Amino acid sequence: MEFAFNEEQEELREMVREFVEKEITPFAAEMDRNNAPMPDLFKKAGDMGLLNVIVPEEYGGPGLDSVTVAMIYEELGKGCAGIATSIAANSLASYPVLLKGTEEQKKTLCDLLNNGGLAAFALTEPGAGSDAGGVATKAVKDGDHYILNGNKIFITNGGLADTYLVFANTRKSGGIRGLTAFVVPRNTPGFSVGKKEDKMGIRPSNTCELILQDVVVPESARVGREGEGFRIAMNTLDSARPFVASVSVGLAQSALDIAAKYAKERRQFGQPIASFQMVQAMIADMAMKVETARLLVYKACWLRDQGKEFAKEAAMSKCYAGDVAMQVTIDAVQVMGGYGYSKEYPVEKKMRDAKIMQIYEGTNQIQRLVIANKILY
Repeated sequence: MEFAFNEEQEELREMVREFVEKEITPFAAEMDRNNAPMPDLFKKAGDMGLLNVIVPEEYGGPGLDSVTVAMIYEELGKGCAGIATSIAANSLASYPVLLKGTEEQKKTLCDLLNNGGLAAFALTEPGAGSDAGGVATKAVKDGDHYILNGNKIFITNGGLADTYLVFANTRKSGGIRGLTAFVVPRNTPGFSVGKKEDKMGIRPSNTCELILQDVVVPESARVGREGEGFRIAMNTLDSARPFVASVSVGLAQSALDIAAKYAKERRQFGQPIASFQMVQAMIADMAMKVETARLLVYKACWLRDQGKEFAKEAAMSKCYAGDVAMQVTIDAVQVMGGYGYSKEYPVEKKMRDAKIMQIYEGTNQIQRLVIANKILY
């Protein structure tokens, strides 16, 4: 059992860390205020090779293992969880095609990502959040085409993506047995972007409504068989959960680092507050939680890389790391007191960012049900 990264991984981590320190961290507060990423940031990320990290070598990508990808997303999460979310969304939207797509679909999508494109995973609807079977978007077969009608909400990269992985129902009666996945390019007639969300946290991550009005796609746009969409979505979310968790770990680690630095510099009663045992206990608890979350992430990723069953550990890592991100950022604000509550310091933003980690990609309540079901049934 090895607990160290190899030389190649360490070099990659240092490259990502330098990119974050130069292009993300200094602008995090500005992007938060503007509710948008910096201009050209994703182009720079694409040039760095951060938008195609899960593309296999056979399709022109780096062919990275899951542990290395998690390492990358952790570093991005340290700079800004919103930007990390948008970049990680490329992986989320790619899994359905990599899992069940045709060779042509795989090649087309991977070429897009290799050239710096963005993708979006469009499952959530006004009436379908945790209940994927509630998807109301319809896909009606018409000869060798499908006609899609419906609305999607809370779609990461919704206003920026070049292509979308859209889930619609091919059964009149609806339900999970009719859920089917389709690749829908942005310029498809009838497809449009609706309201942009004004969120509490991860504000630099573009989150939008999608509107499909008589969107016609060829049968070749369908990913997998009709009715296979629910299985595809669940397998996709299993694969993506450790990466969401790794963003949570990066977010929590950065909050811990800031709080610890502040505790050593802030003086009260003639001494640094780091010398007070109550502060030391908080810092110690924060550090233990972050390290435990990190190990859960790496365990889930390692299992996946070994071809072993990893769904339970994926849910554990997402759930635990999301809870840790929330608690550690709250504690970081507490350590810093009034300064922590001020926008002058970054932990206020990090606390707002952390909340979504307990909600998206399956709420932490749903994760607990997944874990329990894996243990009990």
